[in-house]
Amino acid sequence: MVDSPTPPGETLREIAARHGRAYDTLRAQWSRHPAWPAPVGRRGRSYVYDPAAVDAVIAEHFGRPSVELEGGRLFTAREIEQATGISAATIRADRSKGRWPAPDDTAGPAHRWYGSTVTTALAGRRGYRPKQSN
Repeated sequence: MVDSPTPPGETLREIAARHGRAYDTLRAQWSRHPAWPAPVGRRGRSYVYDPAAVDAVIAEHFGRPSVELEGGRLFTAREIEQATGISAATIRADRSKGRWPAPDDTAGPAHRWYGSTVTTALAGRRGYRPKQSN
């Protein structure tokens, strides 16, 4: 019996691992996006996709926007919302669920976080895009 060559490309599980995302996110959401590339073959029961085409779609539609905040400056939730697109309500909700760090400064009427704290918190989050005005 002759082994057939392994088709080039990556499965959804391999793409998820490479991008640090959940497999279910890729399977149920990203791969159903109209811009998602067509499979280039199969490996066993799994479809394989061209990594370059996948990376282009992820960068355009699912990539996390890069946010540069001054590390030593304190930001309120409203200022974080303006800089990142994550609403102040989402920050409050995520704090209550343990998905957002405690504020670095609680002395004033509004809680505030250092830019470095916000940058660290954003590094592990899924992509957010600011709402587009119509």
